[in-house]
Amino acid sequence: MKLKINNVRISLLHEQSLEQAVCKKVGISREMLGGVQILRKAVDARKKQDVCLNYHVLADIEANGRQAKRLLADRDISKYEQKAAPELVLGTLPLSAPPVVIGAGPAGLLAALQLAEHGYQPLLLERGKPVAERVQDVQRFWSSGDFNPVSNVQFGEGGAGTFSDGKLTTRVNDPQMADILRLFVEAGAPENILYEHKPHVGTDKLRAMVTGLSRRIVELGGSVRYNARVSDLLIKNNTVQGVVLDNGEQVAAGAVVLACGHSARDTYAMLAGRGVGIVSKPFAIGVRIEHPQELIDRAQYGSFAGNHLLGAADYALVYHTPDKSRTAYSFCMCPGGQVVAAASESGGVVVNGMSMFKRDSGIANSALVVNVSSEDFGDGPLAGVEFQRQYERLAFAAGGSSYYAPAQNLDSFFKRSTPSLEGMLTGSYRPGLTACSLDKVLPAYVTETLRQGIASFGRKLAGYADGGALLTGVETRTSAPVRIERDRQSYVSVTHDLLYPCGEGAGYAGGIMSAALDGYHVARAIMERFKPIK
Repeated sequence: MKLKINNVRISLLHEQSLEQAVCKKVGISREMLGGVQILRKAVDARKKQDVCLNYHVLADIEANGRQAKRLLADRDISKYEQKAAPELVLGTLPLSAPPVVIGAGPAGLLAALQLAEHGYQPLLLERGKPVAERVQDVQRFWSSGDFNPVSNVQFGEGGAGTFSDGKLTTRVNDPQMADILRLFVEAGAPENILYEHKPHVGTDKLRAMVTGLSRRIVELGGSVRYNARVSDLLIKNNTVQGVVLDNGEQVAAGAVVLACGHSARDTYAMLAGRGVGIVSKPFAIGVRIEHPQELIDRAQYGSFAGNHLLGAADYALVYHTPDKSRTAYSFCMCPGGQVVAAASESGGVVVNGMSMFKRDSGIANSALVVNVSSEDFGDGPLAGVEFQRQYERLAFAAGGSSYYAPAQNLDSFFKRSTPSLEGMLTGSYRPGLTACSLDKVLPAYVTETLRQGIASFGRKLAGYADGGALLTGVETRTSAPVRIERDRQSYVSVTHDLLYPCGEGAGYAGGIMSAALDGYHVARAIMERFKPIK
């Protein structure tokens, strides 16, 4: 009998095997237990004196009728029944040409992969370079300040998430998540993402996974072109019929999936100029904060900090101002990672964070950001873009040269005293840092809310608000500042037929996993409308 068993707990005070813990949980002998498959693994650190690992598992158990009845009376135990995947019914309309997917981030890759798997022969266009070449350009930028506007942290195969912690968490509850995680594993991601409560692949493993996804698209009959920036759309009677590349080449398309990413500002401007439905939307801006990882580990795990079964601790923090007008919160927290230069335009400084799979740098960093809206940046579909650009250019000027970033320790930030970089650690951002008051590169309502928020966070995590933590600015790319409007059921643009806005860059996702899910569903919408090419 195959049973789903929840809340199998293993205390770090008394380490035991998973099989032993399952037997203890359900009250059976070891001989009655067959195979055990982990469905979910999480850390329960609510009791600092007894940190536990908590598992949900599938287990094969030999039990007679009476024993089975006893087991199934436990609310943590249920009989496992595998649900059949929903059947895909392909459409009947012919495509005038293969579909074109713009952007090889998570949304574009998953859309192209689904289309290729079902015989639609998609063409995936990526403005940047393949991962291997892109990594070289990014490393050169970080070491020397030699910036490449077409190959950087934002643009290139894999999208912005390629240089991140590679988190695969999402608040979206979608039954297709498990299938997408399996696709990621088949493409090169580590198998533990299938069951970790907070799965991540790290930037190093993510690069291999992205390459694997692109290779699979080609193997299934699709094609991928790099250094192929889309500069315009071919439109007739409010129907998109193809795209124009920046070299003037015209490419016919039976449908266009627009998965351009949250930093494709020139694409946003082109869409607005062409009358495509696009509106501004709220986002958030702020800084990166760095602490020694061991400080965060102690705050979260107490005396269990450093235990080999736990790894580097993370955190998620939220603060609301008394009048509820502003919220400060942590975002894209990177345990054991580093702060990175993430500019996508010349003359602007942008910071982000990333971690390797092992999360072993010894430095914890996270974005600390504050919400902004049209009340702050004004009306117009591209007002948020200009707002971002304004503060990125201020940060560039404050850094002084070669994309140095403005930074200061928390003590000088709180006291509004002469900015200093001295503190608990040396900042990890490259090419380098310039001591600067962050009040000069961010709106006053942002820095004031950050001060209040960090003080609040210090009451939740011991040592968090100590003055030696380092703040580096500016973090402006938390999400797309626009939403490209689409129909909720068909996923088609509200203004132009055959245009399918998709993923985070279209304003419909919040990270790698949610963008991948959106790409998956957009592809399914196209397939339910049109028949395959072959």
